[in-house]
Amino acid sequence: MINFISVLNYIVWDPNKEIFRLPFNDHPIVWYGLLFAMGFIIGQQIMFYIFKSENKPRQDVETLTLYMVIATVVGARLGHCLFYDPGYYLSNPLDILKVWEGGLASHGAAAGILTGIYLYSKKKSGQSYLWVVDRVVIIVALAGSFIRFGNFINSEIVGLPTESSNGVVFTRALEEAIESDQYITNAEASKPRNQEDTTGMNAPVSLIIEFDPAVDEEQANGYMNQRLPNILSSVSSRAISHIIYSATDPLDYSLIPKPGQGLAAKVMIEGIPRHPAQLYESISSFLLFALLLYIWSRKKAGTPEGLLFSIFLIILFGLRFFYEFFKENQETFEDELPLNMGQWLSIPLIIAGVILIFRVLNKQKSQGTGS
Repeated sequence: MINFISVLNYIVWDPNKEIFRLPFNDHPIVWYGLLFAMGFIIGQQIMFYIFKSENKPRQDVETLTLYMVIATVVGARLGHCLFYDPGYYLSNPLDILKVWEGGLASHGAAAGILTGIYLYSKKKSGQSYLWVVDRVVIIVALAGSFIRFGNFINSEIVGLPTESSNGVVFTRALEEAIESDQYITNAEASKPRNQEDTTGMNAPVSLIIEFDPAVDEEQANGYMNQRLPNILSSVSSRAISHIIYSATDPLDYSLIPKPGQGLAAKVMIEGIPRHPAQLYESISSFLLFALLLYIWSRKKAGTPEGLLFSIFLIILFGLRFFYEFFKENQETFEDELPLNMGQWLSIPLIIAGVILIFRVLNKQKSQGTGS
C-alpha cells in the first residue's frame, strides 16, 4: 500500500461526504451510511449462499440479519459513547440516540454482534453459537472493509503525518471551514497542475476561493489578509489537523475576476501528507474476508467450530492494534495513555482469539488421536 502511494506521490483528498439530499429531509445520504448499508446487503446474499450450502433454512438468514443490524448499530453507538466520551454521554443520555451525528466504535460493534448472535443461536436448534459466529465473521470482515472505505471518503479517522511527501492530504475540513463564511460560495483545494512557485513546500496545495458576487475587491482583500489566516490557523490547531498554514505572511495570493460571477482568489498553502490508515484497514479487511470465505469453502459444514472466529479475532484486531500507530487519536485523553483506546480494546480480543485457536487445534488433535 505504501509503495502504491509512493508512485503517486501525495494525493489531495476532498470529496463531499454527502451524496444527495432527500426532499423534506434535513439529514443527507452520505457515503459512509451507504457503504455501511451495502455491507449488510451484500453480506446477506453471501449468508444465503452459506446457509443453502449447509442445508439451513433460508428464512433463518433474514432473522439473523435483523439481529445483526440492530446489534451492530446499538453496540457500535454505545461503544463509542462509553469508550471514548462517557462523561458527556452519561450527562446527556438522549444524545446517545443521535446516530446521524456520527460516532460508532468497531469494538462496540463486535460486542453487540456477539451478543446478538448469542440471542439468535439460543432460539435455533442445529446452529450452535460458534457455528453461527464462524459464518458471521466472514461477512463482518467484508462489512468492515466497506465501512473503513466510507471513513476514507468522509476524511474520518485520519492517519498521522508520514513525514515525507508521500501520503494523502485531507483538505475537506479546511474547505468546509472556509465555505461556512457568508462571503464565500465555494472553496476548492487541489494538487497544483502547473509549474507554480512552490519553493520550500513539501506538499503544496492550490486553494481556490470563490466570493459571493456582492463582495468587492476591498472586501476580498480584507478577507484574504485577515479572516483566511485565522481559519487556516484554527483548522491546523485542532486535535486532528488536516492542513497546516505555512504560506507567506501576509498571504501571497492573487484575485481573479470572474465576469458576471464576482471574484475568486488563488493562494498556495502547504498540506500534510498523512497515512491513509482507513485504506490500510479497508484493504486488510477485504483480504481477511477472502481468506475466511476460502477456508470455509474447503470443508463448509465440516469446518471446525471456532476456527474462523479465532482467525478473525487474531488477524483483524492484531492489525487494528498495529494500524493504530499510524492514526490520530480520536479523543484528547488518549494522548496521555501509553496505548490508545483502540489498542487497549484490541488486546483482550486478540488474546481470546489465541486461546480459542489453541482449543480448536487441540480438539482436532485429540479427535485425530482417538480415531
